[in-house]
Amino acid sequence: MIDLSCNIAGISFKNPIVMASGTFGFGREYSGFYDINKLGGFVGKGLTLQPKEGNNGTRMAETAAGMMNSIGLENPGIHAFLTQESAYWQSLDTVRIVNLGGGTLEDYRAGAELIQEHEQRIRKDTGRSSIDMIELNISCPNVKEGGMAFGIQTDAARHVVRAVRNKTSLPLIVKLSPGAENLAEMAIMCEHEGADALSLINTISAMKIDIRKRKSVFEHGYAGLSGPAIKPIALRMVHQVAHAVTLPIIGMGGITTADDVIEFIMAGADAVQVGTANFINLRTGPDLIEGVTAWMEQEGVQSLDEIRGIIS
Repeated sequence: MIDLSCNIAGISFKNPIVMASGTFGFGREYSGFYDINKLGGFVGKGLTLQPKEGNNGTRMAETAAGMMNSIGLENPGIHAFLTQESAYWQSLDTVRIVNLGGGTLEDYRAGAELIQEHEQRIRKDTGRSSIDMIELNISCPNVKEGGMAFGIQTDAARHVVRAVRNKTSLPLIVKLSPGAENLAEMAIMCEHEGADALSLINTISAMKIDIRKRKSVFEHGYAGLSGPAIKPIALRMVHQVAHAVTLPIIGMGGITTADDVIEFIMAGADAVQVGTANFINLRTGPDLIEGVTAWMEQEGVQSLDEIRGIIS
């Protein structure tokens, strides 16, 4: 029997394939293409306390081996999400993860409190859950400190992780930025502050120039690079963090094939998140599940635990 299951922070996943924030909407968007309950889980579009319209101008552009985006965290806000999506999420049989962002420490704290109170009420009233975990996005710019992302400096990130941890009992995943000054130190801090798991990496800051208009394609100059181009970097960072902490790790960055999934698990990931590949192939989720299963059958591997973290 092939066993694809994994357990992260006490939450059971059917398989290690999780759809990444910002690439899967709130789940409904892909439910017409396949049964999303087959997935290990998915992370909803990033949410902030107040609605955000996002960035002006060009928001997405292709590259030779991936894509760039400058969405600007466009989202309906936490209130709207909780009132409009909760019932749908409650109907699903897969792990449902909220991605929480913010521009100030107060935003993060208030957002986590709203999610916690809502989920407690839902579970009390219905006996069912609608949110299984929170993924904390610390790559957001700190508007009170000149716009530097919270996730760059360990001390700044510490305040956010601690504030959110104190406001929720839900399992907490911290999503790490590849731009962190010291990624291993950042991961160790998250473990000390009570994070239940880590996810990495977020997109890498990059640039694209329109040589005819003689200016950057993106209004803010830089944008986030994702896709196969960043996979070797992401794989290296997951491997380093896996050796620095004992927390479960969800690896991401350029995963498009079953072989990619296996590489991340061998590097130390407990599960993976898949993002840009969803725009290339709308059935990426079930295709990866089938591909990993086929590889395990061919290699005589019955459980992913047999290969997890085998790269020293």
